Amino acid sequence: MSETLAEHQTGVPPHGHAEPDKFDVRKLDFFYGDFQALGDITVGIKRHAVTAFIGPSGCGKSTFLRCLNRMNDLIPGSHAEGTVLLDGEDVYGPGVDPVDLRRRVGMIFQQPNPFPMSIYDNVAYGPKLHGVRRKAELDEIVEKALGRANLWKEVKDILPRGGLTLSGGQQQRLCIARVLAVEPEVLLMDEPCSAIDPTSVQKIEDLMAELKDRITIVIVTHNMQQAARVSDFTAFFLQEKLGEAAKLVEFDRTAVLFTSPKDRRTEDYITGRFG
Repeated sequence: MSETLAEHQTGVPPHGHAEPDKFDVRKLDFFYGDFQALGDITVGIKRHAVTAFIGPSGCGKSTFLRCLNRMNDLIPGSHAEGTVLLDGEDVYGPGVDPVDLRRRVGMIFQQPNPFPMSIYDNVAYGPKLHGVRRKAELDEIVEKALGRANLWKEVKDILPRGGLTLSGGQQQRLCIARVLAVEPEVLLMDEPCSAIDPTSVQKIEDLMAELKDRITIVIVTHNMQQAARVSDFTAFFLQEKLGEAAKLVEFDRTAVLFTSPKDRRTEDYITGRFG
């Protein structure tokens, strides 16, 4: 997407030395069977930044998030129309391996979902799947991933213990470590803090700030304060009428969108007039 087009469609002025967007989404429509969930979404997701998706419940945020790594493919009867480019290549193009795509574009869900195995094996699972066999190499990957997820100090002496024995917040960071172990380029986070305690929320927010220099992060959140704290860019989604496709109303730098939104509907939402 040219900078001029990006500025026109997203309201984000061009950078002097702008890198190409990590994701370039153009005219995306998404359907669950006959129901159109998303309509005409065009947006660029900036690389090495945190982008937050905000909007009322049921306005397509999570659906759009799952379009970025084709998780929606797992839902029978669903399909996408339009273009989703990752580093210039269409993720819905012929020959794209969804499994490899999901290694490059990892996902963290609302509810922590450790595998029913040890802490160590949770993190080593992905690397083993991709052919890493040497224990010394696996040990190094596990320690590095747990360290990057701010969990190593808490679990280094209990690695054989089951992942499900950890607290909810620790389980969520274990899931983040499991994704980081396969060196993703993008981390999608679908309300990752809604089911965990405030201390763990702080740790995960700190983690996002630490990771974004190396990984592009996209987070769905209902917490406006969290979006303002952690994100560099914010996208506001809205389904105006029940049964209609959700739209992207506004996208801009977070500081701009929260202080001087261009669309009255954005202002109404962030000031609490609806939603």
